[in-house]
Amino acid sequence: MSTPHSRNWWVFGSLADYQRSWLRPDIIAGLTVWAVLVPEALAYASIAGVPPVIGLYAAVPALILYAAAGSSRHLIVGPMSATAALSAAMIAPLAGGDDSRFLSLSVALAIVTGLVGLFAGFIRLGFIASFISEPVLKGFIVGLALTIIIGQVPKLLGVEKGEGNFFVQAWSVVRELGNVDGLTVFVGLLSLAAVLAVKRWLPLVPGSLLVVLMGIAAVALFGLDDRGIDIVGHIDAGLPSVGLPSGVRAEDYLDLVGPAVGVLLIGFAEGLGAAKTYAAKAGYTVNANRELTGLGAANLGAGLCSGMVVNGSLSKTAVNGGAGAKTQVSGLVVAVLTVVTLLFLTGLFEKLPEATLSAVVIAAVIELVDFSSLAALYRVWTRRLGSIYGLAARADFAAAIAAMFGVLLFDTLPGLIIGIAVSMLLLLYRVSKPHVAALAKEGTRWVDISSHPELKPADGVIVVRVEAGLFFANADHVRDQIDALVTEDTSMIILDAETSPFIDVSGAQMLAQLRDSLERKNITFRVARDVGQFRDVLAGAAGGVKVDVYPSVAEAMADPSPA
Repeated sequence: MSTPHSRNWWVFGSLADYQRSWLRPDIIAGLTVWAVLVPEALAYASIAGVPPVIGLYAAVPALILYAAAGSSRHLIVGPMSATAALSAAMIAPLAGGDDSRFLSLSVALAIVTGLVGLFAGFIRLGFIASFISEPVLKGFIVGLALTIIIGQVPKLLGVEKGEGNFFVQAWSVVRELGNVDGLTVFVGLLSLAAVLAVKRWLPLVPGSLLVVLMGIAAVALFGLDDRGIDIVGHIDAGLPSVGLPSGVRAEDYLDLVGPAVGVLLIGFAEGLGAAKTYAAKAGYTVNANRELTGLGAANLGAGLCSGMVVNGSLSKTAVNGGAGAKTQVSGLVVAVLTVVTLLFLTGLFEKLPEATLSAVVIAAVIELVDFSSLAALYRVWTRRLGSIYGLAARADFAAAIAAMFGVLLFDTLPGLIIGIAVSMLLLLYRVSKPHVAALAKEGTRWVDISSHPELKPADGVIVVRVEAGLFFANADHVRDQIDALVTEDTSMIILDAETSPFIDVSGAQMLAQLRDSLERKNITFRVARDVGQFRDVLAGAAGGVKVDVYPSVAEAMADPSPA
């Protein structure tokens, strides 16, 4: 548990009160994460459409600067599939088919993303993560994983890759099935099976690195590159150049602000989720604003070191936590080992088959195609919810599906925006049409008659409960629902306000109007059990709304005074 002293550290906060006994597990965790990060960084760079070494360039400064500025002890930051795919999608229209400009703009995007992240952290915008619901993020991730997989299948089969959305690319793969290269298919599928098998039965073994080394060995032993197998090819050895990318104008940086916001939003949501998961397991908390700052610093460092965009990785954080990491020393160990790789081991990875690299990518993201979670969202439904909200009863499922198909049809950022928009619209629809329940007394409780048909309401008295706050969007609906409950025998209506935590001026005025309209019908209207905000607005709206308010439903019913 963090001490008050350690919480005050703003640089390398996870190293406060460091204990010598933590060094061994941190080093072991760093070695384990390095074995996973190197092949995946190469693979994710290919998703971003840049040379594989760019992924390694990005990893080193990202790991160091996140450790310095972030608040998680366990989060591993580096190239990731979601932000890599988003980077490729956003840079392609701006690059105009120029590979050199594509690379420069990809690096510039990391720089702009870093600056936006630092600014967002400085003005404390960490709360924005709450606007991306878990179902929307789930649907987005599923759609993104499917898009990444279909983009890697052509390399796995040795065929030409099609352009367009997921369905266009899938149809292109089907049309190319007659042109597959048998040896490439053999290497690719064998690599994929091996990665998945190691992950399934030998989870402590770095399967990605093992399969990558096996693929490299096969090329060297059997000359597979001379027999038509595509390999990664030349990887520049040595450390990257530091500074701004060449050929990028000031107006290009301005054009990248919008894409950078999208990259930051997705990276922040994914990374914060991973950080919170492992913070909860270890018994400490993470600070959303510091996570924005850490992500911003990591991206800025990655861009200034000729790297691509980065974000927190759930999979590598899981490897880090599972290997026993205690602090960000494990991330610093990974950074040192990645520098060693850049200086001395890049030649080793030049013989890596493209089909094996695709297999590593597919294996890394295939577990994200979580249709069971979508099915679980669909099952969140009851007949009562259906009768109240109709199609909106499955709001979370609808938002997840909207995000997924948004990604599949329109690309990553539009898909996320579509998912958020659908989620918000369905939320507004549900709060604009809240359930207005007629109540009956069961013992000491007032319960919904629709759920207890054996109970009968009090003679001439209708007790209602609105299962939402009262505000401008639902005021008319609530009034109409209450009016619809009135019968010839009704002499009193009591609104049990305990389940309405807030009310605005429009809602207060509606209650006053409802009281007047019921009074003309010789029906008394009273409010019971109003809570703090509800009471305050009733008292303050236009000098006070003249509605009789009682501490309990029983007292409202028992008061013999006229309305």
